Amino acid sequence: MSADDVMGSPLAFSGQRLDWRDLPRAVRTRIATLAGAQVTAEISATTGFSPGFAAVLELSDGRGVFVKAVSAEQNPASPVLARQEIVVGAALPPQVPAPRLLWSDDDGEWVLLGFEVAHGRAPETPWRPADLALVLDALSVVADAAPLPGHRLPRTDEALAQDFTGWRALRRWPDAERAAAAERSGELGAWALTHLDALVRWEQDAMHVCAGDALVHGDLRADNIVIDHEHAKVAIVDWPHASIGAPWLDLAFLLPSVSMQGGGDPQRHFWAHPLSDGVPSASLRAALAGLAGYFAFGSLQPAPIGIPNLRRFQRAQAEAALRWLRELA
Repeated sequence: MSADDVMGSPLAFSGQRLDWRDLPRAVRTRIATLAGAQVTAEISATTGFSPGFAAVLELSDGRGVFVKAVSAEQNPASPVLARQEIVVGAALPPQVPAPRLLWSDDDGEWVLLGFEVAHGRAPETPWRPADLALVLDALSVVADAAPLPGHRLPRTDEALAQDFTGWRALRRWPDAERAAAAERSGELGAWALTHLDALVRWEQDAMHVCAGDALVHGDLRADNIVIDHEHAKVAIVDWPHASIGAPWLDLAFLLPSVSMQGGGDPQRHFWAHPLSDGVPSASLRAALAGLAGYFAFGSLQPAPIGIPNLRRFQRAQAEAALRWLRELA
């Protein structure tokens, strides 16, 4: 994969979206009822991997609302994630830089969510230093925010327990298949194959180091961020993977994607950030091993329904995480 593949716009990796007219008439009617006005125009979201409907809807009374509408027909996992995002929306305190969930609906088939509109644009890629500075500052706000009382957010170590098993899964593959997969990834694949036992050990430590008491978004990358330059504000969107864990995890999990999209050295960015204070290098190594294994193993699976570009993006993230991990080995 060339640098051009991963340093361009997040649009290159977006999923397949539905348009307003693709939605069943009953779903459109329900959205208008929930929004409190007729829909007069739509501006479709062009980034992200969700294969359902996601757009800013202009309403007849002059308001706007960002709406997501998903069903299992687009992707079996999409309604599950949407339902979890409803849970998260009820847990986020007002200081978190995220659009507020205004309403939701679930008829067992279609899950609908209406949010405040986040004004701005996704970060330009290659990343601009000014954009990255705003985003890195926002991570401290997220880490310092306490979820609202009675929240039902999972613990990060429990939420990732099944995901952060990629290296163990690869070790169970037949030698020939594992070697062929490593060869396709060139130098980094060869390094991972040589260090597979160490990667497994580090990955097994990841659950311990992910534990904590801070709010964690869990899926930060350029297409989940909106920057309003006029007001120097950042909005972080798409929260279905939110959990409670170590305060530095979002920083560590974001930086490989920043690096792969031209944002500079993740090692330098991590240790220069206040959230890295007191983090043992071995803890960072363990978390990155879990993340890299998740992306590496995921990238070798068939493309999920409605998201044909996901595996290519995961491969690019795996390679970026491995480059950083190699520095910590």
